[in-house]
Amino acid sequence: MSSNRVTGPEIETLIQLLAKLPGLGPRSARRAALHLIKKKDQILRPLANAASDAAEKVSECEECGNVDTANPCTICTDVRRDISTIVVVEDVVDLWALERAKAVNCLYHVLGGTLSPLDGIGPEDLTIDALINRVSKPLVQYSSEDPKQREVILAVNATVEGQTTAHYITDRLEGLDVKITRLAHGVPVGGELDYLDEGTLSAAIKSRSNF
Repeated sequence: MSSNRVTGPEIETLIQLLAKLPGLGPRSARRAALHLIKKKDQILRPLANAASDAAEKVSECEECGNVDTANPCTICTDVRRDISTIVVVEDVVDLWALERAKAVNCLYHVLGGTLSPLDGIGPEDLTIDALINRVSKPLVQYSSEDPKQREVILAVNATVEGQTTAHYITDRLEGLDVKITRLAHGVPVGGELDYLDEGTLSAAIKSRSNF
């Protein structure tokens, strides 16, 4: 019996793995695989080495959920950052977007998604409890003579799920001495942070309002 397969199993595996990446379907995965193979020395081998290094060295920060080669990550251990302010984001790509914009110099908290009952995603599937624990801790860098109120900036996407998550977090933070703000101007309804330009993100952070 003849086979319809025109490539070896190694290439088929490469295509199947590439097809799992966001934005790549079977056709675009085949094109990407062919491009990698044609550029074996320039792209494929360096990419394989980089992927191997990342698999060995990169981990999720136990404090904020960022990904880094250090744990806690370099953001959490940066003494120049304002520890009284925590920016809450849905995913690491949103954290990266805000860092590219240089909009804030504080700490972050990655939720790992948003609440979505239809998809079976509840509070226990996100890092909301860890956020509450972080906010509840005393600010050790500030003395009683120089108190500073914590601020939580809800930098979630302007989607139904994002806003539902923001309201849930606000309810959970009720009773704690914390100022809760959200992104303001420049973030369109239904927009996602990773697709916004740096100027828009910076303006949204600076014009944040009470939640």
